[in-house]
Amino acid sequence: MDIHIIEEKKNKIVFELKGEGHTLSNAVRKELSNDEHVKGAAYTIEHPLIEVPRFIVETDGAEPRKVLAAAAKRVAKDAEKIKSEAKELK
Repeated sequence: MDIHIIEEKKNKIVFELKGEGHTLSNAVRKELSNDEHVKGAAYTIEHPLIEVPRFIVETDGAEPRKVLAAAAKRVAKDAEKIKSEAKELK
């Protein structure tokens, strides 16, 4: 996965998640939307054969990079929890 920042302002960031599709993108979008500092978070994939999700995240003034980093850590923690619980099912 590669994060490519396209635009960054005081309360807005636009970036692409190269190498990812809807699965991770939906998880990141949902986690961003749960953040109290995020006013809006959305993504689009312009072409179904070339999956490059493009995100737009707007905050209430909080630093967008920090908000994104915190959301990514929460998604990673949830993924580890799911992985751990899946191992217990065997």
